Amino acid sequence: MPKNNRREFLSKAIALGSVAFLPFTGMAKEAETEEANELPSLKGKKILFTYGGWNGHEPEKFRDYMVPWLKEEGAEVLVYDKLDPYTDKTLMDSIDLVIQIFTMSQISKEQEKGLLEAIEKNGTGMAGWHGGMGDAFRNNPDYQFMVGGQWVAHPGGVIDYRVNITNHQDEVTKGLKDFAMHSEQYYMHIDPNTKVLATTTFNGAIDSWINGCVIPVTWKKMYGKGRIFYTSVGHNLDHIIKVPDAIEMLKRGIKWASAGKYLPAEKWVSPVYGK
Repeated sequence: MPKNNRREFLSKAIALGSVAFLPFTGMAKEAETEEANELPSLKGKKILFTYGGWNGHEPEKFRDYMVPWLKEEGAEVLVYDKLDPYTDKTLMDSIDLVIQIFTMSQISKEQEKGLLEAIEKNGTGMAGWHGGMGDAFRNNPDYQFMVGGQWVAHPGGVIDYRVNITNHQDEVTKGLKDFAMHSEQYYMHIDPNTKVLATTTFNGAIDSWINGCVIPVTWKKMYGKGRIFYTSVGHNLDHIIKVPDAIEMLKRGIKWASAGKYLPAEKWVSPVYGK
């Protein structure tokens, strides 16, 4: 995708407001009793879905695909085309998971504080994909610290590349196979203390100095009490839904991230640069 087009920001989102909510019957205890290596259920969970920002990443198409799936899984879904809900402490205290697609754009100090506090202190999870989470709010390092990575380049734009599953034991990627993508291959700056589940290798065809460089595609991490899941696949909706293992990986990651309030924190530290 040409760089100039990427920065032609569509500032006026099509108004949606909040959608009709499913009846909320209270948080089921089943998540607390799930066996190890099983993915948590979304049933009874309260999910905040925010969308907007740069329109090239198809926030409305993803909304129209993801929200029905979340409801089918039994979640109560609140949908907003703005970030103001992050400042509503009563609301954020009740949220189990935030799913956000809000490429670039800006977030106010109050909005960022509300989001990060809910994750760090309450155990609210956050999940997202591509630029909607990994290239949002470029001027906010605290937000990027929470995500665990930040987009910096996609050499060649939409190209053919491979995603390699590197962790075959984790419940998010167990049973999945390496897969081919025709999309943007994200080169990212990464927190070394993420739990990497999948990677991609750059061939240097566009930028010779990164030939052979391996960059994480999918990871899990903790931010305080909250679970964070991110994958860089999914520039456009059809790029990911036409690859079964890619969309399955995203859906599993969403489920995993939803359980921060109900399951113990996963602990890992990987001092990749030695002691």
